[in-house]
Amino acid sequence: MENWSLVSICVLFGLTARWAVSLNSYSGAGKPPMFGDYEAQRHWQEVTYNLPVHEWYFNTTDNNLNYWGLDYPPLTAYHSLLCAHVAKLINPDWVELHASRGHESYGHKLFMRATVLVADLLIYIPAVVLYSFYLSEGSNKKKVCTVLCILLYPGLILIDYGHFQYNSISLGLALWGVVVLGLGWDVLGSLAFVLSLNYKQMELYHSLPFFCYLLGKCFKQGLAGRGLFLLVKIAVTVLVTFALCWLPFLSDPGQILQVVHRLFPVGRGLFEDKVANTWCSLNVLIKIKTILSTDTQLYFSGGTSLAPLLSCVSIPLFDTLTISGFPTYKACRGLYFYHRYTSTVRDGI
Repeated sequence: MENWSLVSICVLFGLTARWAVSLNSYSGAGKPPMFGDYEAQRHWQEVTYNLPVHEWYFNTTDNNLNYWGLDYPPLTAYHSLLCAHVAKLINPDWVELHASRGHESYGHKLFMRATVLVADLLIYIPAVVLYSFYLSEGSNKKKVCTVLCILLYPGLILIDYGHFQYNSISLGLALWGVVVLGLGWDVLGSLAFVLSLNYKQMELYHSLPFFCYLLGKCFKQGLAGRGLFLLVKIAVTVLVTFALCWLPFLSDPGQILQVVHRLFPVGRGLFEDKVANTWCSLNVLIKIKTILSTDTQLYFSGGTSLAPLLSCVSIPLFDTLTISGFPTYKACRGLYFYHRYTSTVRDGI
């Protein structure tokens, strides 16, 4: 009981830090024509609520992709649609097509901040607590400290609460995958991670550890027996989940290609003007933009993205006796935020 009281205090500390950050301003506030990340999230709600699904990722008269066009996977769009329905009930002006562009009001900002907080409470924070107490090692005091440290991680708080993001959803779903894999529920773990991947394509950075851990477990059980059955169950789960997430787009191959094109806009290069990243900083010292061609830049960025990931996949592939051989959350969480600014695969903002 004492431990759970301490966990409750940790959660309250985490929530307090989050809300304190949300009281401050954000990049792009009051600055037309783009108005920052706040307007991006609001605009996606406007688009998904007012336009049919087949127009969400296409450039049309009602959907200018140069103005915060959708470039996250379908689950993000569905989440935006859900938030839009709630926003419509509170104040229809918040999601009115065209007329709501650039809308900034105290009430709507409070609503947007609240949607991030609700996502944390429903998905991310419960996963953190369960991971810390049931999968991490050490004394109860150390586990409580783990909860506190994770919940106070500044990178996630600043991005989600300082700039109107929902990284806690994709990271939370991935962490749920780690938790249920640790409990031996491999199919549910696969389902959770596929959902996280269909929420943000940045979860591709976590995909190799998941894949190698599950594949290693199948090998361990024997691909001529139980291992093969497990492999089939996981494969079916992954395919069915992907199919359900992409169902509205499956009737037209052109729709699928357009969504993929929006998710992986490599044509924008390393130096897109909406994103400040490591490459832009490095270019001040070494003129990468001038020295290397666009294609070479992409290959170089891809290689530097893949290299650190390869270092954390050998353990889950060959050590499947315990979840301690699965470093996805601890090792790759930091990689996520590093590559958030270095990868050519943008996350849409």
